[in-house]
Amino acid sequence: MAYWPSATVPSLRRTLRLILTMHGLIGLVDTAELPATELVSNAVRHTKGPAALRVSWSAGVLRIGAWDAAPEPPEPPGSLEEIPDLEEGRGLALVRACAQLWGRQPLSRFGNRGKYVWCELAAA
Repeated sequence: MAYWPSATVPSLRRTLRLILTMHGLIGLVDTAELPATELVSNAVRHTKGPAALRVSWSAGVLRIGAWDAAPEPPEPPGSLEEIPDLEEGRGLALVRACAQLWGRQPLSRFGNRGKYVWCELAAA
């Protein structure tokens, strides 16, 4: 898991590209960059606490998730057709369009609350 200040989206993309390439998943790099960026950007934008990215690979599925300290669930995404010209508010719609599956789960551990928003991408 890695922590990402909002100013380091290019660093997040480089690191994700490096990790996926080192694990022989270079074919998923272009597909994974957009949802990873959107998930972390949302986590950073909507909480004052830390945010983290988690990437895992299992049974041909890449799971990308972002954790943040805010307990409030994200707004459900609309479709990209419904919100094509908005400057903001399209992040989860983009994630939903890129991923085979996405979801969120509230977290509570040692009195700390937060949430984990994730998506899954299947290997082509």
